[in-house]
Amino acid sequence: MRIKALAKRILTQLLHDKRTLALMFGAPMVIMTLVYFVLGDYVQQPAVAIINAPVKFVDSLEAGGLMPLRMDESTAHDKLLSGEITATISWSQGLPQLEVDGSDPGKVSLVLQIVNAALANVQQNQSLAVEYLYGYEGQSSFDRFGPLLIGVIIFFLVFVVAGISFLQERTGGTLEKLLSTPIRRWEIVTGYTLGFGVLTVVQAVIIAWFSIYILNIMMVGSFFLVMLIALLTAMVALTLGILLSTAAHNEFQVIQFIPIVIVPQVFFTGLFDLTPVLDALGHLFPLYYVTQALTTVMIKGGSLADIGLNILILSGFSVLFMLLNTLILKKHRKI
Repeated sequence: MRIKALAKRILTQLLHDKRTLALMFGAPMVIMTLVYFVLGDYVQQPAVAIINAPVKFVDSLEAGGLMPLRMDESTAHDKLLSGEITATISWSQGLPQLEVDGSDPGKVSLVLQIVNAALANVQQNQSLAVEYLYGYEGQSSFDRFGPLLIGVIIFFLVFVVAGISFLQERTGGTLEKLLSTPIRRWEIVTGYTLGFGVLTVVQAVIIAWFSIYILNIMMVGSFFLVMLIALLTAMVALTLGILLSTAAHNEFQVIQFIPIVIVPQVFFTGLFDLTPVLDALGHLFPLYYVTQALTTVMIKGGSLADIGLNILILSGFSVLFMLLNTLILKKHRKI
């Protein structure tokens, strides 16, 4: 009888917790829908630039699954630098030469396989000269996905710590005491952001430093730029965690936001080939710009100018979340 009463009480509490019910039944469907589209039948054809190659060879490349695009040498090099194509294939003195963007070992492996098969079809027995614009031959998956993992781990940990910490400030009555003073809402938000930000930024720096110098993840660009990206990642996750914690009543509800805030963003970090529509959708999420910037610096050796737009957008996300935090505090007290 007591067991029945206890079970009934728990069930009643759950049925009255609309957020928990929504996450239990809604979040799995959202995530599975994303997985369905991300891991569906869509296969992105690697685009390759063709410079003075035989027609039969080009036809073999297309039949093998590549997207050959004829263009001049200058245009091909520019598109390879920008990441619009995976490789350039040119013929010099009757010999094939291949230049590849090694930042994605999976695509490079596919291109090499198809190119070698196409050479065999046109009875070209000479060896293929391969030059890597980014990355290197035999690059490990850890080097490929390292920048993505750094961004995701920093974002995830800072979000959880910030959300729970700010929640404790609310439930402990500290925030109410502050709101009863003449201090302005934006000062409260800025103060909390700076206070929590010190440790979260240090945490982000340690994660990036350990990954690069202890685990030896591939690092071509400036470590200073990686630290800048890590700092902005921490600030975006911090301000987002504080923002969403205002809708939570306990630590468990903060954790509940992970399936609907963190998990969907992981699909848009470059781990998967996405359809154009899904790829465009990824531009709405901060983690997309974090991983793009880290990959550009760590694997491609990009400069501040190359990641300037990512930096501005991440800064914009952080400012936006701070403004929303300030507006939400208005429901507690009008100044």
